[in-house]
Amino acid sequence: MSEPEEQIPGEKEMNVGGHLTELRNRLIVTAIIFLLFFIVGFINVKSIYQFFVDDIDMQLTVISPAEIIWIYFSIAGLLAFAATIPVIVYQLWAFVSPALTAKEKRVSLGYIPGSLILFVLGLVFGYVVFIKLIFPFLLSLNDDMFNIMFTVDRYFGFLLKITLPFAFLFELPVVTMFLTSLGILTPAFMVKNRKYAYFILIVVGVLITPPDFFLQIVVAIPLIVIYELSIQLCKMVYRKKQAQHEAFMNE
Repeated sequence: MSEPEEQIPGEKEMNVGGHLTELRNRLIVTAIIFLLFFIVGFINVKSIYQFFVDDIDMQLTVISPAEIIWIYFSIAGLLAFAATIPVIVYQLWAFVSPALTAKEKRVSLGYIPGSLILFVLGLVFGYVVFIKLIFPFLLSLNDDMFNIMFTVDRYFGFLLKITLPFAFLFELPVVTMFLTSLGILTPAFMVKNRKYAYFILIVVGVLITPPDFFLQIVVAIPLIVIYELSIQLCKMVYRKKQAQHEAFMNE
């Protein structure tokens, strides 16, 4: 009987230390790229701001110098975050890729552009819902009772609270496919927990929309559709993964 292989003292600690160093380096690279995009957004804040205010028929008000700084940082930060998403996903992929097969690496790498596209689509969807449905509904409640005046930070703060949840929820298909390809998520789990997912999505729809049943339904339905689409994509990736496993076992 062969003797068990002797473990080199400190080998485990070195491996953990190496992973932590790699993770730190990837976070630093991501932070640098975020900062570069932030600077680009900061320089072009005026153009971006004008794009948003063109859709509303009123002049926003500033009541303190801090609001001017806030709008610069908010717009530049949102642009930087959206532009950095592919970098974040790539860094995550590169960190876990040593544990993947060559085919899994190629397939999962394709999720990177998809993550950016879905995030932008989520922002666009949230913005359209806000401009076309939520904002007009809120203004209609005034009924000439008040003199309407919106400050910059209150308007954009409310706008971000509406649009950002959509942007993150639209990432669900990509996250689902990625976790399924890693063997972490299964279609059975998503189907079993469908009613809980629906409840969470409806709650999100209620939280980010005014107390109007029609608006809440309009918001909740696309989120439920996204979840159902994620289940189908999960099934597709899972079947493909199972077929590859069976082919490997039959060799």
